[in-house]
Amino acid sequence: MDYWRAGLDSVPERVWDHPGLRVLLLADNALTHLPARVAALTDLRTLDLGHNRLTGVPPELGALPALTDFLYLHDNRLTALPEELGGLDRLTYLNVGENQLGALPAGLGRMASLVELRARHNRITALPATLGGLRGLRELLLRGNRLSALPDTLRHLGELRELELRENAFETVPEAVRGLPLLRRLDLRANRLRAVPPWLTALPSLEKLDLRWNDVRGGEDTLAALRARGCVVLR
Repeated sequence: MDYWRAGLDSVPERVWDHPGLRVLLLADNALTHLPARVAALTDLRTLDLGHNRLTGVPPELGALPALTDFLYLHDNRLTALPEELGGLDRLTYLNVGENQLGALPAGLGRMASLVELRARHNRITALPATLGGLRGLRELLLRGNRLSALPDTLRHLGELRELELRENAFETVPEAVRGLPLLRRLDLRANRLRAVPPWLTALPSLEKLDLRWNDVRGGEDTLAALRARGCVVLR
């Protein structure tokens, strides 16, 4: 059911007459509230609530057993997410970017099927250690937050291919990155880095390292070794 740019300020009553819905698109409206009745849409696979004015989402959102494909909550006015969201253990894509989140709930670590997590442009200062349980995660996009460290548990993200840490507050490359055997792209642009650790050469799959807009000094041997094996290094 498609209500994209429909000029809505509330979810249409007609939605609740179709409990067998698989796709519900409510993006680019003026919604401020998502009713708890959303839990009745037990066949829903994709829910798009991006580009609205939501200030919160109900805990019942985490009780949708068939939500497997996409959950878009980006570009709203969310300041927190319910712990119950972690109940979406079949969901593969979650976008909570462009909100006002100061943290991510620990419950997200239970989303065992998650492949891509986008939390760009929030106010996040630290990540929960439970995110290390997302063993199938391939992309973690955290640009434009207030992070200065990563939990050590992220070294368990053995499937991670892309880690975007651009525009945060890192003064050193996080040690958790050291244990990521499949990492291909590491974006550290516009942080507060002053050095690069020699262990970056031990990342066997690294194809692109972006260090621009930092004050990195030295580390020429490390960067040369990366370039010699075909890794693109930007600084």
